[in-house]
Amino acid sequence: MALSRGLRCCQRVFSWIPVLIITSVVLWSYYAYVFELCLFTITNSFEKVAYLLVFHICFAMFSWTYWKSIFTPPASPCKKFQLSYSDKQRYEMEERPDAQKQILVEIARKLPISTRAQSGAIRFCDRCQVLKPDRCHHCSVCETCVLKMDHHCPWVNNCVGFSNYKFFLLFLSYSMLYCVFIAATVFQYFIKFWVGELPNGPAKFHVLFLMFVALMFFVSLMFLFGYHCWLVAKNRSTLEAFTAPVFVNGPDKNGFNVGLRRNLRQVFGEERRLWFIPVYTSQGNGHFFPLKNQSESQNPLLASEIWEESDECSEEGSFEHDPCVTIEMDE
Repeated sequence: MALSRGLRCCQRVFSWIPVLIITSVVLWSYYAYVFELCLFTITNSFEKVAYLLVFHICFAMFSWTYWKSIFTPPASPCKKFQLSYSDKQRYEMEERPDAQKQILVEIARKLPISTRAQSGAIRFCDRCQVLKPDRCHHCSVCETCVLKMDHHCPWVNNCVGFSNYKFFLLFLSYSMLYCVFIAATVFQYFIKFWVGELPNGPAKFHVLFLMFVALMFFVSLMFLFGYHCWLVAKNRSTLEAFTAPVFVNGPDKNGFNVGLRRNLRQVFGEERRLWFIPVYTSQGNGHFFPLKNQSESQNPLLASEIWEESDECSEEGSFEHDPCVTIEMDE
């Protein structure tokens, strides 16, 4: 037991190494750009001020989104999805697997659950002792079930899911903007140092290396950002892109796709002026999601008589259900 705790503690410490690497590179880029390039290399005062102003805006937005991606805790299922004391006793005392599945089916009838396991059974997490809401998965690193789990990202040392997916997307976009701005403004001085128009000195190494690092990160981020834009457009998570969610009628990779505009609103919210600011604006509470080609009145699992807005999930978490979610497909 003590050895297991020690290993777990070491794992938590080492899990911060990727974050420290990113932080170190960004802090070095700040020094190289602000001091070595702008203050020590650029002689034009107007150019210097303009570069510093835009750079600090990009740097601030990058830092803000990165912070939110790291320190926004992953959202977990509320008490409604946990087995009650009597249900838990009944489930544990029952030895027959078929009977256990039937107990879970009875409990799930009171909950907005549309998806199933690959076997067709109700998805249940033995470690967390909860019935998994739609799109919820257990993260072995975070050791908890995560609502609308996308993936566990080592570069933010956090699970990317319902509570911070918007922040993660903004982090990727502002990271790309940060790299593009640095590469675009450094390029002319990169050429001057390369051909020998500027004298050799400490600034030469920083400017040359800054150019290479910015382009390298931009290329890798471009592919990752493009992939997640495609996922948002299709209303899929990374996990769902690899394994289609299973419904009562079978697997359907487009089961949660309700049209491009509404897919965007689920992640970024109704107010477009807040789309590019790292504040929480996503729709819903992460426990259920609109289904393709179904209205709320057609889907009994989303009916108001089964899932009241004043339930424990709304009271416990900061994610309130939006009662005005439209879920018909765009034409």
